[in-house]
Amino acid sequence: QVQLVESGGGLVQAGGSLRLSCAASGRTFSSYVMGWFRQAPGKEREFVAAITGSGGGTNYADSVKGRFTISRDNAKNTVYLQMNSLKPEDTAVYYCAARVGRLTTLGAYDYWGQGTQVTVSS
Repeated sequence: QVQLVESGGGLVQAGGSLRLSCAASGRTFSSYVMGWFRQAPGKEREFVAAITGSGGGTNYADSVKGRFTISRDNAKNTVYLQMNSLKPEDTAVYYCAARVGRLTTLGAYDYWGQGTQVTVSS
């Protein structure tokens, strides 16, 4: 069982920045692929970004590439999402997720956090 807790969401004006954090409980956190997903009002959940266990590989949705950066600190069991140049269409609940026992970023994720709200005003 892996427990994930997101934090750092809030209200920001378009063009602003936020940094989301996700703290994980796993004893082997450095082996987990970690990802960020989001769900906007009335929309399906979508992939945002992911990072491999070592931090050496990342993957981003085209809609956020160049604006968002995923990173991790394995010594702190924490993954981050730095969100710059925010747009109103980035408004969503953001979830972190862990993919256990696999090396690639694409595919099913096994554990999910409770989500944190990000609202971008125009």
